[in-house]
Amino acid sequence: MKELPVDKGTRVTLHFALKFENGDVVDTTFDKDAATLEVGDESLPENFEAYLMGMKAGDKASYQVPPEKAFGQHNPNNLQTFKRHEFSADMVLEPGVMISFADARQQELPGMVSRVEGDEVEVDFNHPLSGRTLTFDVEIVDVEPAGQTH
Repeated sequence: MKELPVDKGTRVTLHFALKFENGDVVDTTFDKDAATLEVGDESLPENFEAYLMGMKAGDKASYQVPPEKAFGQHNPNNLQTFKRHEFSADMVLEPGVMISFADARQQELPGMVSRVEGDEVEVDFNHPLSGRTLTFDVEIVDVEPAGQTH
């Protein structure tokens, strides 16, 4: 059987690493079991899947991913200011604390406290990796038709 390239309708087993420009690792599977995903199942953002297309088992690559193809540019409109009394009195509110909100559709929406000043609490709803250029290292372990079971 000829080696199947990564494409829609395939299940891919791979190792990957996401790194900042300075080399700090954000996430990796190289130190654990490989990840398996079906192309299009939204396990990986669509733009990251695009880098995998056409690769075959045994292929390795490293890509520089600009913010607009990764997690977007930092959007100042995603900074929201709340009053301290809108949070429970015992909630710790300091920069770096993640808080879960519900959006209009009652979907979970995480936000990170970015500033606390007097009675004002600023929350950043941008993705934590927005505005960052990332390095995407990938090694394809296996490619098979989606829907096959072992």
